Amino acid sequence: MTTEKKAFYHLPGLFEFFDLYKVFIPLFREKREYFYDWCEIGSIYGAPADCLWGGGRVGFGDADPGEVRAFMEEYRISSRLTFSNSLIREEHLTDKRCNSLCALFEKSEGVKNGVIIYSDLLADHIKSCYPGFYLVSSTTKVLTDPADFKKELDREDFLYVVPDFRLNRDFSLLYSLSCGKKAKVEFLCNECCSLGCTDRKKCYENVSRKSLGEECEDHICTSPGAQRGYRFSDAMDNPCFIGTDDILNRYLPYGFSNFKIEGRSLGSAVILEMLLYYMTRPEYILKVREEIYLDSMLDLF
Repeated sequence: MTTEKKAFYHLPGLFEFFDLYKVFIPLFREKREYFYDWCEIGSIYGAPADCLWGGGRVGFGDADPGEVRAFMEEYRISSRLTFSNSLIREEHLTDKRCNSLCALFEKSEGVKNGVIIYSDLLADHIKSCYPGFYLVSSTTKVLTDPADFKKELDREDFLYVVPDFRLNRDFSLLYSLSCGKKAKVEFLCNECCSLGCTDRKKCYENVSRKSLGEECEDHICTSPGAQRGYRFSDAMDNPCFIGTDDILNRYLPYGFSNFKIEGRSLGSAVILEMLLYYMTRPEYILKVREEIYLDSMLDLF
C-alpha cells in the first residue's frame, strides 16, 4: 500500500542498542525497497547507564556518546535524551555528566535533537542552558485524563506530548483535536501493561529513585501476567496496541503521524522483531533478519 502521509517512528535504545542500529539503519537506507514506503525513523531515544536525570527505565547503555552523536548526524536522525526523572530537585541540576551530554547533543550538524522530560524544573533548566533542544512531554506523566492531556498539548514548551497508552483508542477525543494539536501527539504503540493498572506512576517513580541513587525496594508489578515479563506477543493482545493496520487506517488518515515504540529494557533481538513488524515489508522480513543476524560485528541477545 502506498500513501502520501508518513508515519514517524521514535525507536528505543539510542545508547542501549546502538550496535543494532549501526547495522539496521544503513540497511534501512541502502535497501529502502525492503521497508514500507509510508514510514520513516523520526528519532531514537535513550540514556546511558547511571544517568541521574534518567527515568522511565533504568538505563544500561554503554555506547560512547561521541560516537553515537556522530552516527546520528551522519544519517540525519534526531537523537532524544531520555531525562524523564520525575523527582529532580534543584541540587540535581548541576550534575556534570548529564549537563555534558546536553552540551554534546544540543548542537548537532544538520539535525535537531530533543529531550524527553517529566520535571518542569529540569525543563526550565534545559530551556535556559540548552535552547537548541526540542522538548517531549514524557509518557511517565501518565496522562490518562482527557482534560489533563489537552492542557499538556496547549503547553508551548513541548513539541510532542506522549499520552498514557490508555488514551490510544479514545477516538472521540483524538479526532476532535485541531490539526496543530494532532501533530504534537506521539502514541505509545506497544505497551503490554494492564489497562486496569493503578500503580503505573509508582512504577516510574521507583525508577526515578534508583536513577538518583536512592535506596529503595524494587517495585513489584501486580498486573496479570507480570511474572512473564515483557513479551511483544502480549503487547499485541493489549486492547490499546497500535499495529500497522491501525496506523494506516485509523491514525494517518486523521492527521496523526508520530508513534513511539517502547523497549529500552529489552534485548536487541526483541527490538529487531519490532523493527521487522513495524517497518519491514513481509516479503523481505527473512532477508532483513538474515542481514542482521549474520553480521559478524553484532551480538544479538
